[in-house]
Amino acid sequence: MENKKIELLAPAKDVATAITAIKCGADAVYIGAPQFSARQAASNSIDNIRQIVEFAHPYYVRVHVALNTLLYDNELPVALKMIHQLYKIGVDGLMIQDVGLLEWDLPPIPLIASTQTNNASVEKIKFLQDVGFSRVILARELSLEQIREIRKHTTIELEYFIHGALCVGASGQCYMSYANGGRSGNRGICAQPCRRLYSLKDKSGKTIVKDRYLLSLKDLNLSNYLEELIDAGVTTFKIEGRLKETPYVANVVGFYRQKLDAILTKKGLQKNSSGKSSLNFTPELNKTFNRGYTNYNIMGKCKNMGSINTPKSMGEFVGIVSRVEKNSFTLNGDIQLHNSDGICFFDSHNNLDGTMINGVEGRKIIPQKLYGIRTGMRIFRNYDHEFTKLLENNPARRKILISLILRDTSEGIAVIAKDSDGNEAIVEIKTEKKLAQKKESAKEIITTQLQKLGNTIFESTGVSIETKDIYFFPVSVLNEFRRVIVQKLSEIRETNRPHNKSKIVPNNVPYPEKQLSYLGNVLNKKAQAFYEHHGVETIESAAESGIDLNSKAVMFTKYCLKQELGLCEGKKETGTTRTMFLEDEDGQRFNVEFNCDTCGMTIYQHSK
Repeated sequence: MENKKIELLAPAKDVATAITAIKCGADAVYIGAPQFSARQAASNSIDNIRQIVEFAHPYYVRVHVALNTLLYDNELPVALKMIHQLYKIGVDGLMIQDVGLLEWDLPPIPLIASTQTNNASVEKIKFLQDVGFSRVILARELSLEQIREIRKHTTIELEYFIHGALCVGASGQCYMSYANGGRSGNRGICAQPCRRLYSLKDKSGKTIVKDRYLLSLKDLNLSNYLEELIDAGVTTFKIEGRLKETPYVANVVGFYRQKLDAILTKKGLQKNSSGKSSLNFTPELNKTFNRGYTNYNIMGKCKNMGSINTPKSMGEFVGIVSRVEKNSFTLNGDIQLHNSDGICFFDSHNNLDGTMINGVEGRKIIPQKLYGIRTGMRIFRNYDHEFTKLLENNPARRKILISLILRDTSEGIAVIAKDSDGNEAIVEIKTEKKLAQKKESAKEIITTQLQKLGNTIFESTGVSIETKDIYFFPVSVLNEFRRVIVQKLSEIRETNRPHNKSKIVPNNVPYPEKQLSYLGNVLNKKAQAFYEHHGVETIESAAESGIDLNSKAVMFTKYCLKQELGLCEGKKETGTTRTMFLEDEDGQRFNVEFNCDTCGMTIYQHSK
């Protein structure tokens, strides 16, 4: 434990978002590759990723790139070329799903097993460790106890999601989007069927629940379980959101940075990067996009995981309507609203509606539209205009703390800089040493000029003048002292920056299963060869190869509609039951099997 470093990993949609995440305290960022990212809409060019690497590395922040879709045979050479380009620009890790890539000669870039590889068992994770992966991103479905068991039997780095949107289906095992329209989540183009309206019907066709977002989950929030996760063996805490804008990333990263720093200090641990972040705002998770929060059963069973009335953001609860007048309403609550704020509420049919605020007079609110607002209604603010402006306009600064020392040399002055990571730079400068007439004034000028580090990544904690006497130096000379020592320290920091290189060495470690169905996600010949080398005897092609999914399972979830809707009979139900089906807005049906022993569901493509 004493040598373990903890990493806060932030999403980055683009260069601007990545820089914001780093300034707000991220130890690492992850970003989509130019192609083959599981969030196709969040791809970035090689040049953009290079810019992020160049900004991140001086802070010892790592950059991980997501190239985590399944690949067709003709795409593998394209992906391989891209991987070599990413290695060349200094990327620190590559998130992949398709094991066919391991059959190629990859550069020594650390490989991270994407959550899409369904990292949910000790046996699977042990295998990934043994074939050469440096890290696994654990399945979001795992409980704290399951994570402890994985840590007990493995040494590989464990990364775990702690915040953000939740897929209701098990990672890498959801084929619902592909089955119902050809857009595959495993190919980065999920159509998000879990955020659509459904009706739940029994086997006779009777409607139990009509037109609700029955597969939509609340957002994950594990901020109260960080210490337990560290103790369980997690070393990287991951925030979801590669499609999120800068204000969201700033707020969430800033919040978890502060939360983690307090825990690390308490436990005597260190963060996995360098520099101190100073926020220009107070983080508040409810103020940016959220569907309400759930801990997703990390400690065992919990109720109300679903956001079944809306898949949209509700934001923060701000009060209850006490009075409605012709053009305004009065709100009881402690939170002050402002012009241009966005508010939302559930109408009489329990559907989410909303409006903007045009004016505020104390507790009296003048909305853009009043229709639907009634006495007793709960009001939420889903857009805080003033808070968002703070997050958009330079929300944080990040500096590496250094101390500076001046000492005599035989021919001039030695300037020494020491940073908070233990790096030390010494520069000896030949210069005339003229005794100062006004020593206090000279000391003040020396200190002031050497500490003018505003346009660098450094911030001085103080200047120690350890010369035999106090000398007078022209401001131009002091500026040169500062320039030279900053350049030297920057070079030494880069030389000493932790570099992780990991070369995959082919082996024949046996895969824990002898047969792979379509759930094994084998889409190309290289992936098939990989599993054959590791002892798999029967391999079915991936769903995306075009196999018939009629009557096949298209989603597995630890979320249970019976429990969510108050229909569970508890211990009376055991085994599995397939007594209901879901029907979407277009009349497409899916059979629902309730796995009562494990409290979850399997959803099947309805037989045609």
